[in-house]
Amino acid sequence: MPYHVYMLASRRHGTLYLGVTNNLARRVWEHKTKMILGFSAKYGVDRLVWYEAYDRIDEAIAREKALKKWRRDWKLRLIEEMNPEWEDLYLVLNR
Repeated sequence: MPYHVYMLASRRHGTLYLGVTNNLARRVWEHKTKMILGFSAKYGVDRLVWYEAYDRIDEAIAREKALKKWRRDWKLRLIEEMNPEWEDLYLVLNR
């Protein structure tokens, strides 16, 4: 089972949210439907703009913790390397 580290954004260069999950499509859907009240629901952060897959949960959690310490401009560069148009990658997952 793959584990994913992912970033959501409210819009291009907007508010960012970083998380880890074992079911990326389900978790992003939960953010989009505001099923779980919290930061992403409060700030409208529901656009999947970046993700990475890992085989082991400990690797995914370590990557998430490392990314949370990154400067914002480094995170923006990481997003733009994978997704220069800031498309909602959730739509790609569900094609």
